[in-house]
Amino acid sequence: MKVNFFATLRPLVGGKSVKFELPERTTAAGLLALIVERFPPLRVELLDEQGQLYPHVHMFVNGRDAPYLENGMDTILKPTDTVNIFPAVAGG
Repeated sequence: MKVNFFATLRPLVGGKSVKFELPERTTAAGLLALIVERFPPLRVELLDEQGQLYPHVHMFVNGRDAPYLENGMDTILKPTDTVNIFPAVAGG
């Protein structure tokens, strides 16, 4: 599966997209665990002290914010899904 990273996350992963080999029945939360395992500096950028996705970080699965999917972060991903991860964005 290809995961797209945006803004300040790109330098931490070395580019725009990263491919991940997912075991069958991997959930959105499972993918997030694989991401921070492969790129440890992302842990402080994406996860709170309890290991949950920060509310200001958005993980979209096929254009929908993962925590708001029917099964939330327990949604099982398919290899054909598109995953995009956005850090908090501020402007003025």
